[in-house]
Amino acid sequence: MIQELKASYGHLFEDALINEILQVGTYKEVPEGFKLMEIGGYVKGMPLLVSGVIKVLREDKNGDELLLYYLEKGDTCSMTMTCCMGQTKSEIGAIAETDTKLIMVPVQKMEEWTAKYKSWRNFVFESYHNRLNELLQTLDSIAFDNMDERLLNYLKEKARVNDEQIIHNTHQEIAYELHTSRVVVSRLLKKLENLGKIELHRNNIQIIDL
Repeated sequence: MIQELKASYGHLFEDALINEILQVGTYKEVPEGFKLMEIGGYVKGMPLLVSGVIKVLREDKNGDELLLYYLEKGDTCSMTMTCCMGQTKSEIGAIAETDTKLIMVPVQKMEEWTAKYKSWRNFVFESYHNRLNELLQTLDSIAFDNMDERLLNYLKEKARVNDEQIIHNTHQEIAYELHTSRVVVSRLLKKLENLGKIELHRNNIQIIDL
C-alpha cells in the first residue's frame, strides 16, 4: 500500500502525513460496478484513490440518475468531505467505473490534518475547486448544449477515463447517466455511426473518430 500511496500522493503530501495515512487509513480494492456510496447514507470516511475510476451520480425523485463527474487516481470527493464534516446524509451516489483501489481516511482525522498539515489543507481546497468546476461544466452542458453535444462529450470522457476506445455500456445505461431516454440515445448513436464516428455492436460501442 505504501508504494501505491506515494505514487499517487507523494508529490502532494509530506512524509509525515503519508505515514499517518498509512497508520489510520483502510485499504480497499473494489470491483467494477461496486457501489461505494448510497444516496441518503451516512459517510464514515473520505476516499483517496490510488488507482481506477469512480463515477459520482445524482438521483432525482423518480430514481433516475445523472452523471456529475469522475474521480481518478490522486483525487478525492469534496462532497464526501462535506458530508463527513457536517455528519449529514450523502446527496450523491458513487460507483466504481473500473476496478479500483482506494484508502479510506477516518472522518475524525480530516479536521485534525487540516490544522496540522498545509499540504492537506491545500489538497482539500484544490479538491473543492476542481469538483465545483466539474459540476459547473455539467450544469452548463445540461443548460446550453444539445443532446448531440452532450452524448459526444460523454463518449469522449468515457473513453478517456477507461483508457480504451470501446464503451461497454448499453444504450439504456447511457440514457440513465445523461438523464434522457433510451430512444433518444439510440437515435443519436445511429447518427454517429452513419457519420463514421463510431461502430455499434451488440454489447459495446467502438469509437472510430471522435
